Formats: sequence, structure tokens, C-alpha cells
Amino acid sequence: MTKTKSKGGQGTPATVALTKAGAAFTLHPYDHDPNAQAYGEEAADALGLPHERVFKTLVAEVETGLAVAVVPVAGKLDLKAFAAALGGKRAAMAEAAKAERVTGYVVGGISPLGQRKALPTVIDSSALDFETIYFSAGRRGLQIEAAPADLIRLTKAVTAAIAKSS
Repeated sequence: MTKTKSKGGQGTPATVALTKAGAAFTLHPYDHDPNAQAYGEEAADALGLPHERVFKTLVAEVETGLAVAVVPVAGKLDLKAFAAALGGKRAAMAEAAKAERVTGYVVGGISPLGQRKALPTVIDSSALDFETIYFSAGRRGLQIEAAPADLIRLTKAVTAAIAKSS
């Protein structure tokens, strides 16, 4: 994997953050179906990747405010485990409009990187099983492939088992 400069209008706050940090990454564009409902699964299928290796970015509310969860598209967010990873007891999914307003991204294209406001982030520990993982580059139809260690470092994330089988 090489450091990839954004070109062809594919630059997003997420790719800018990776480039600025000197992190190696690869962009993987795909044709987004506007009728798709499960964006992560759509990305995995379009790119021919196992669902365990493609991660979705979710925004949830915990007692201390909004936080980000990064979990494989093969599973669902375990809200109780997510809250516990952040030292809380309860979590609930944030409303889509609120998630979009705070992150600066649209649902289905929310990246854990380059958000308007840095939020506490928890990445499912299964990400550490892979040399690289895939996650949204900040718009529908574009995924970033990068080392989980770089994502953890750049988001100042903690890792925990926060995914459960769907």
C-alpha cells in the first residue's frame, strides 16, 4: 500500500487528514446505488470484500455526549459494550440529522476521520485482526483502505469488543 494523493475530485476531509498525517492509504471508489439502504454492505459487495473487513462509522449518544463507533458491516453495534468502553452505562443511536450536522458528512458517507468536531471514538477490536481495513472516505461510493493502527492513532480511539453478530 502506498501513500495516495487525492485526485479527480475525490479529496475529502478524511483523505486530507490521512495525507497531512503522512499515513499510507488507498482509495477505493465504487458505483453507489442511490437506492441502497445498507451502505457498508453495499461497499463491501461492490468492492468484493468480506463484510468483516469493511467497517461502518456510527454516531451514538452516551451520557457525556456524542461519540463514534467503528464496527464491521458484518455485525451490529452493541450499545451497552460501546457505552462501557467509554466509561458509561447507556448509549443510543444519534438521530441522522444530528450525526450529519456534527460530523459534516452525510449518513452512508460518515468517516471516522476529518469530522467537524473530534468526538470520542471506539473501534471494534476485530479491526486489529487485519493488516488493513476499509472505511468510508467521507462520501458514498468511496472507501479508504488503511492500517487500523493509523485510524486508531488519528482518531485517538480506544479499541473494545463493541460489535455483535447481526
